[in-house]
Amino acid sequence: MAINALMLSASRVDNTDYLEHALPYIDAMYKSCKGHWLFIPFAGVTMSYDAYLDKVQAALKPLNITISGIHQHPDPIKAIEQANGVMVGGGNTFELLNQLYRQQLIEPLKGRIEAGMGYIGWSAGSNITGLSIRTTNDMPIVEPHSFDALAILPFQLNPHYSNYHPPGHNGETRAERLQEFCSLNPETAVVGIQEGSALWRKDNQLTLVGNKQAFFFKGDVHQQTIAVDCDLSHLLAD
Repeated sequence: MAINALMLSASRVDNTDYLEHALPYIDAMYKSCKGHWLFIPFAGVTMSYDAYLDKVQAALKPLNITISGIHQHPDPIKAIEQANGVMVGGGNTFELLNQLYRQQLIEPLKGRIEAGMGYIGWSAGSNITGLSIRTTNDMPIVEPHSFDALAILPFQLNPHYSNYHPPGHNGETRAERLQEFCSLNPETAVVGIQEGSALWRKDNQLTLVGNKQAFFFKGDVHQQTIAVDCDLSHLLAD
């Protein structure tokens, strides 16, 4: 496989503009897969697909990237087959996966990614690169055909990871929720990535990029720290 995939935790970090912090990574990815890119806006539930595309195009303007929306193409599968790269935006992970299954795009998308087409996702768009979406933070507003995702990564992702516990709040922390998953799925690892960081897979190499540490969960291993710029390639073989 010749996978070249960038999984961003979020579209923003702190008070930066939309995708601003990620532009250097997106630029590097684009230069390795120059040509026409395709945007998949299906996670955007409270805005139109056209409005979402406009937002992404405006953010990418400094990079001179040519990108169209998959919803603009009469044949979405053919659009994926002809694209040099695909970007998948954030929003609701359940609706994103629901639309990918409804439009029969899971296998074509996975096949092209494995063949080397560039892939950039953020938030929900990163969630679907794991084995399943069972560790998303999103509310299940729809029921997709399956929770199984693209499996670009052979483990679970949790973007926007934060274990902050507000004073007086009696609900579970993020770490406790992920520990629940690990208790019932002890053989499956989970990586939590904070806003401002990303995972980048190039063939059989996987690296944590950005300036934020990440966190690892598996079985009885709870919230083990992953250092900035850490090589995580061993997780691809697990």
